[in-house]
Amino acid sequence: MKLTLFSVAILLTPMSFAAAAQAYSPQDLEQLKQTRACPRCDLSDAPLSQLNLSGANLRGANLTRANLSQSNLTGADLSGANLDVADLRGANLTNATLTGVNLRTANLENANLTFAGFIAANLEGASLRGARMLITNFRGAKFRLTTMPNGVVTPDRRYW
Repeated sequence: MKLTLFSVAILLTPMSFAAAAQAYSPQDLEQLKQTRACPRCDLSDAPLSQLNLSGANLRGANLTRANLSQSNLTGADLSGANLDVADLRGANLTNATLTGVNLRTANLENANLTFAGFIAANLEGASLRGARMLITNFRGAKFRLTTMPNGVVTPDRRYW
């Protein structure tokens, strides 16, 4: 009996890795590329680097671990999106709306955040090193162990 259970576990292990290798929906990815609109889509782990997504509607989308490096997200609406562990290095987020977005441990190094709105955003553990911030709105945002543009890490405590 133990040998049978062990054999089944060994046989199923590669299948679980294959399922995890591509977590995003190919249909959702194609929809985003064609229309620049994919609210509440599953784009976790999606390869979105260097795409022109200016003005895209990604409200409530799951972008966990998505690669958005060097992408143009100018004027995009990412309100309520989950960008946990997302790669946004060098992305252009000028005038983007990120209200209530989860950017926990996301990488925004050297990103352009000019005029972007991060109202009530979760930036715990995120890296903003080298990011360009000009009139960026962080009202109500959570900064805990966040690396700021100058390299300073915020404290590991609540402010109030």
